[in-house]
Amino acid sequence: MDKLWPTIFAVLLVLAAFALIWVGWRNRQRRQAETLPLPEVPELSQAQLSVPGQYVATTTEGDWLDRIAVHSLGLRTQAELSLHPEGILLARRGAPDLFIANGHYDGVRLESGMAGKFVEKDGLVVLSWKLGEQALDTGFRTQRAADRGPLFLALQKLAPQDPAETPTLEAQELDSTEKDG
Repeated sequence: MDKLWPTIFAVLLVLAAFALIWVGWRNRQRRQAETLPLPEVPELSQAQLSVPGQYVATTTEGDWLDRIAVHSLGLRTQAELSLHPEGILLARRGAPDLFIANGHYDGVRLESGMAGKFVEKDGLVVLSWKLGEQALDTGFRTQRAADRGPLFLALQKLAPQDPAETPTLEAQELDSTEKDG
């Protein structure tokens, strides 16, 4: 009997925590209800590059904590990122695939974290793109570190930016080394 009340209190506390998490996620989904649905994945040509890894999350561009909760964009899943002539495909396990058409893709950068996932310096490949008028960032972590450089360079070539203004992988690494030192 002495242990019954503390046990009941602990169980109620855990249930209350889960209820608050659920309410918060539901409210986030309501606030983001105007987010357009994901585009259908078109018939794609042969992949030019395919890299296995982890889909981290999609956030509002520039706000790495504002995870997009609707359309399963906030769910972390195993994924394969593939580059096609038509655009970029994130084939996600347990969630709808995410297709970013070339005309909606804005650029790529390396980050150390976003929306609850933090890794070593420049360990995440972050794609900037638009869903309708909404600017978004999507994080992807390659399964093998050796795949990150070739993926970054291939994504950089797809970006509509002026190549003279786009930093190279080596320039980003040099810049981060100077900031650390």
